[in-house]
Amino acid sequence: MKTASALVLSCLVGTMPGCDRAAPTAPSPAEVIRPVRSVVATAGGAATGATYAGEIRARYESRLGFQGSGRLSARLVEVGSAVRRGQPLMRLDPAQEVLHVAVADADVEAARSRVAQNRIDLQRTEQLLARRFASQAEVDQARLALAQSESQLQSASAQQRLKVNQRGYTTLNADRDGVVTAIHAEVGQVVSPGQPVVTVAADGEREVLVAIAESRVDELARAGALQVSLWAQPDKVYSGTLRELSPNTDSVTRTYSARISVRDPDPSLRLGMTASVRVLDSDGSRAVRLPLTAILERDGQPTVWVIDAATGRVQSRGVRLGAARGDDVIVLEGVGAGEAVVSAGVHQLVADQKVRSIEATDVAMKGRP
Repeated sequence: MKTASALVLSCLVGTMPGCDRAAPTAPSPAEVIRPVRSVVATAGGAATGATYAGEIRARYESRLGFQGSGRLSARLVEVGSAVRRGQPLMRLDPAQEVLHVAVADADVEAARSRVAQNRIDLQRTEQLLARRFASQAEVDQARLALAQSESQLQSASAQQRLKVNQRGYTTLNADRDGVVTAIHAEVGQVVSPGQPVVTVAADGEREVLVAIAESRVDELARAGALQVSLWAQPDKVYSGTLRELSPNTDSVTRTYSARISVRDPDPSLRLGMTASVRVLDSDGSRAVRLPLTAILERDGQPTVWVIDAATGRVQSRGVRLGAARGDDVIVLEGVGAGEAVVSAGVHQLVADQKVRSIEATDVAMKGRP
């Protein structure tokens, strides 16, 4: 009994070896590794703009008409006919113009006769003046008559050339190489000067005519690149540039018309074919597409959780978003190609938290007994 009491007393005063050891502490709990789903960001031409349907058109289209009026007597081409510059397309009945030329010829001959007569009269009057049988006033009057008749001859000659030119206007010729796309008059119809009767689409440049909603006009005007593809050949892509943007809307559709020039067109671009125009952002080559579930908004700033490949921990990063595409969104800035981004479970994470990526199949297996 005394021995036990002495031992307790010795421990209290620290005289026995080993009594100064600290009591063992409880082990700390293991760090929680939260399972999340993630995606790897990839770049490469993500489309940040819209896609529009349009029609292949020629860069130049001529709506041709006669310079004179008359009855259409012959149609020499059909829709789809390939034509060359200067080739006859239509003819008017030339009977009326032939009569006009005949009248002009007669007027010229009459004017020449008057000039010849006035010259003879002037010569006779001058001879009489020399013999003092005529006055100077009579000579001046004869000279004035000759000058008037010569002016009338010049006017009649100009009218004759005009009528001859108008007779040539009875034939409508193509103004350039191309193809006939429309005919607006038929044989027997009376047409007026300048009335369009044939439309010719020129060979060479091709473009796409599209209609743009007013909410997309600025996007198209700022587009750094455009891509054109045919519905008949979706795998073939052409580069395009905005050539023309209408300053006013269509009165019926309330859309703006735009013409997209196609670079390096080939024979597969046939007139009237349906084409798609895709608008690419100027930074479209660096943009990436992420699921909408990966975006977390904090204080009005969209952010994503980026997973550090070395540590497996997440860090919040602000991003600049583009347009939404279905269940995805275009990220213009903030995420680089090859980075892993949390796509599900973003609301349960904190900064520097360690995560483990799981696949959809892993989630399904956890729900099984």
